[in-house]
Amino acid sequence: MSALQTSPFWPFAVLLLGIAAVVTMISIFRFHPFVALILSAILVGLVSINLPGGEGQHPLVTAVELPMIEFGSVAGKIAWVIALAAIIGTAMMESGAAERIVNWLLAVFGVNRAAIALMISGFVLSIPVFFDTVFFLLIPLAITLGVKTGKNYVFYVLAIAGGAAITHTMVPPTPGPLIMAETLKIDLGITIMAGLLAGILPAIAIIYVAKYLNNKLDIPIRVANTENSDGKSEAEMPSLLLSLLPVVIPVILISMASIVEVVTGKLPGWIAFAGNKNVAMFLGTALALWLWAKQKNLNRLQLWEASGKSLEIAGIIILITSAGGAFGAMIKHSGIGNAIEVATEDFQINYIILAWIIAAVMKTAQGSSTVAMITTSSIMVALIGDGADLAYHPIYILMGIGFGSGFISWMNDSGFWVVAKMSGFKEKEALQTWTLVLATMAVVGLVEILLMSWIIPLK
Repeated sequence: MSALQTSPFWPFAVLLLGIAAVVTMISIFRFHPFVALILSAILVGLVSINLPGGEGQHPLVTAVELPMIEFGSVAGKIAWVIALAAIIGTAMMESGAAERIVNWLLAVFGVNRAAIALMISGFVLSIPVFFDTVFFLLIPLAITLGVKTGKNYVFYVLAIAGGAAITHTMVPPTPGPLIMAETLKIDLGITIMAGLLAGILPAIAIIYVAKYLNNKLDIPIRVANTENSDGKSEAEMPSLLLSLLPVVIPVILISMASIVEVVTGKLPGWIAFAGNKNVAMFLGTALALWLWAKQKNLNRLQLWEASGKSLEIAGIIILITSAGGAFGAMIKHSGIGNAIEVATEDFQINYIILAWIIAAVMKTAQGSSTVAMITTSSIMVALIGDGADLAYHPIYILMGIGFGSGFISWMNDSGFWVVAKMSGFKEKEALQTWTLVLATMAVVGLVEILLMSWIIPLK
């Protein structure tokens, strides 16, 4: 056994054991993802050799302590941003800001192009709001439009789901892209801009696929029409400008800092401060809370009490994301980067394709895009280091992981059930529609970034 552990290929066994542990605990034994990821991180530590930071400490103790240290390190980088994003999302929904944005888009595009308006709504709202929440918010509109027009219901549902899925896997401060940017040490402003731009072509592809599926499949509306259940009157909603500010301000500030640094080669202190992700997200949150209090006439105590639920939801996301970061860090400490280098030294390997494949396998196996993004980014950073030797910018690795993490959504993915149950699709119908749409996004995205990394390497 000791001879096997000292083999340069032992980290592959550690990697497979770790991934198998995560998949088995989440998919078969139904462990909570937080528990499954922490236990898997410890397991990786127990079977790894030469873990760092274990001087003067028993290896078994190091195997337990190191994952906890990595867990705290990841949480310190992302917890504040994720908590603020959750508050922004809740505030936008409760204040009517989200509904105002959607209604404006529908008015601009009209009923004939309602699917495009719904896709843009999902695309934009899924930046600060989690995928499930965006779908809950927008599905009544798809139902109402389907009832009114008597057609295109599948088109509307897939447009919402597809638009939200793209930014869920590509654009911070959504947890998966956020932790990828932290792990791969890529500027957050660059990540946001690249994710938004890279999402356009897959979004167009989804529109065409969704329209084709809408014409091919005859799926009736099986859920109740909720047209007037929670709708707000125009007078109850804030103005469009105020509605957009909680989303737009953080994106502008974070992106501005990145653009200034790239263009001028230096970053003034005040721009660095305002463009810091923690500060920018706080300003967006302050605007969202002010708007919520103004629209609902809430005092400070009522406002913070109402915000408590979103923080509870954020807490779970932070635990899962940080545990995934700890698991990924332990995979990195196992020496997987060196092992892959040894195994592929005689082969010409494209790291973008490798990143996409690893993320796609992880997603298909255990269901969570976020877990797939966290784990794959840790594996890839162990392999590419700071990315200095790549022929292209490591942002393409990040986008490869993001698109791969959305490849196959089926019964082990909570998003699959959210889309199926809320839209009234049967399991087979969800596989024919939602699963195919996500696969389209993943494949089109991969082809797009392969071409872009060749045409515009950004090095």
